[in-house]
Amino acid sequence: MSDGVKGPTGPVSGAAYFGNEVREWRVGRGLSQRAVGAPARYGQQYVAKVEAGERMASPEFAAGCDEVFGTPRMFARLRDRCAEKGGYPDWFEPYVQLEQKASTVLNYSNNLVAGLLQTEAYAHAVFRKGCPTDDADETSAKVARRLKRRDVLEREDPPLMWVLLDESCLRREIGSRAVMAEQLAHLIKEAESPRFTVQVLPYSSGAPAWPLAFTLMKFDDNEPDVLYQETLGAGHVTDSRKVVAEAGVLYDRLRADALAPAASIDFLRKAREDWTP
Repeated sequence: MSDGVKGPTGPVSGAAYFGNEVREWRVGRGLSQRAVGAPARYGQQYVAKVEAGERMASPEFAAGCDEVFGTPRMFARLRDRCAEKGGYPDWFEPYVQLEQKASTVLNYSNNLVAGLLQTEAYAHAVFRKGCPTDDADETSAKVARRLKRRDVLEREDPPLMWVLLDESCLRREIGSRAVMAEQLAHLIKEAESPRFTVQVLPYSSGAPAWPLAFTLMKFDDNEPDVLYQETLGAGHVTDSRKVVAEAGVLYDRLRADALAPAASIDFLRKAREDWTP
């Protein structure tokens, strides 16, 4: 039953606004979704998701729209402005939705253990430090949502999970020594399972090929690979082929400097002993 308050009548996110403009121009020109995606080599399925606001268009797609519609850089500028306003807000296309659909997830964690590998106590300590003004219920809810992400590992066709952990993830005390000992035990358990491949990037490897955490996700349904990165107060997803390809090269370089999976498990065991009373 309506409470008499009208909701928004237009697109509610940057991605939805951009997609609406693409659809209006396409329909006005009498073009198919396939024709609009052709210049940037995107298929009908991708264009449909852009138009529905389910995905922020890549820079290449925006440039292709300008080519098709004869609008020099109009869609390129619009895409940049929409992305600045939040192409993937939490309520619209959260990172976890992409994670749930991915066939492969490649994560590099430079400071904290990757979210999918965090224990409840470790996650609680992370949220308490990052959001000290939250009350107990808010913190518990955030922890519960993080742990809920593990459901992706229980589906019929779970994604291939590959995690690179900088040694600092194992040495920085989060919560307490007991919390760290439990976290390291959990890492060992997962690293020994078929669900994860875990590699440690030791201090002895020198300067890392890239200093910041990021995640690459690949899909089986002809969707473009995506890159996820976090900045202060926001997370950013891009499917720009150029940017994703560059991130893939960086991931390979980080992986080349990391310990082999078996040696990484031995390293984790020794690190756990350092935290065990």
